Amino acid sequence: MDRRKIGESIYWLGAVDWDRRLFDSLIPLPDGTTYNAYLLEGSEKTALLDTVDPPLVDSLLDQLNGVPKIDFIVSHHSEQDHSGSIARVLERFPAAKIISTPKAKDLLINLLRVPESALITVGDGETLSLGDKTLKFIHTPWVHWPETMVTYVEEDHILFSCDFFGSHIASADLFVTDQGRVYEAAKRYFAEIMMPFRNLIEKNIEKIKSLDIRMIAPSHGQIYDHPSWIVDAYKEWIRDTPKNQVVVPYVSMHGSTKRMVDHFATALVREGVRVELFNLVVTDIGKLAMALVDAATIVVGTSTVLAGPHPLAAYAAFLANALRPKAKFLSIIGSYGWGGKTVETLAGMIPNLKVEVLDPVLCKGLPSESDLKALDSLASTISRKHKENKLS
Repeated sequence: MDRRKIGESIYWLGAVDWDRRLFDSLIPLPDGTTYNAYLLEGSEKTALLDTVDPPLVDSLLDQLNGVPKIDFIVSHHSEQDHSGSIARVLERFPAAKIISTPKAKDLLINLLRVPESALITVGDGETLSLGDKTLKFIHTPWVHWPETMVTYVEEDHILFSCDFFGSHIASADLFVTDQGRVYEAAKRYFAEIMMPFRNLIEKNIEKIKSLDIRMIAPSHGQIYDHPSWIVDAYKEWIRDTPKNQVVVPYVSMHGSTKRMVDHFATALVREGVRVELFNLVVTDIGKLAMALVDAATIVVGTSTVLAGPHPLAAYAAFLANALRPKAKFLSIIGSYGWGGKTVETLAGMIPNLKVEVLDPVLCKGLPSESDLKALDSLASTISRKHKENKLS
């Protein structure tokens, strides 16, 4: 992909990774991704904002052909998909200085072995002049590492937001052309990466509120030339009040738990509660994470394996504990053969969730009529709890 102009003497550089399907050996990428870097040519100095994932560094270096000098390389975030190619860029522009937050300095040295002599740290709110362009650096810790920052170009009203407001989409479109598609991808990105830090994200949104932002250029996905809607979406996702929604991640070995889950879902719908089911054998964990953004209640459905929960159910509990969604209630349903400690095991895996645990429904073998009535009662309890909390 060629270098592409997005503003006066401001260019998109980077790479479109059409084929990547997994990030951090964990996160599904059904639509690939992009690694966005940006070149700012001021009247006196030139800055490169971020780089690309190392396997695609040649794309970036080709785009830098003809650039006579780079004075500064701004590292918003030291993770390799953003800063991993800094060393290669330094080989071509050895006089360039790397700009980062103080907390990023050690990470860049340790992760990438860049020379300490090349690093310059900047304070929160500090500015740097490129001549006719002023870069304002704003620290945004835990979006999504502790050392992250964003850059605001005052004259052009552009926020270079790094992971903040990002989305994993491989596209030849430079700007957002399909808002619905980008909304879903951005919500997935928020759910998988940002959700555990939503309280801190709220503070960081406050920090940029006073800026006159007319464009947001993230490090993944398309550029927002009408950015207000994605900022509003983030405000919705981080708010403390969940929705009248139940998420049921489940796994069934011989059909008993599946029968319970289907009956329970029907009971919830009858009670006026929205429900989403995720069969953990086949589910995309990104879709599950997205559902957790809004859910008021999580109900884990599991078969029993060697006296404990099925490993896939344990993984779902571990994932929810790591993502720290704003759910208010949790329960467990499932089947066992002779006994076990499923409830105790799963309950011990979610210390980060500030939830009320509702009475579980576990049955021996196939669910009986009394077991099905217990599921009806659980659905009724959840509906009542949601109404008491005025969830819609």
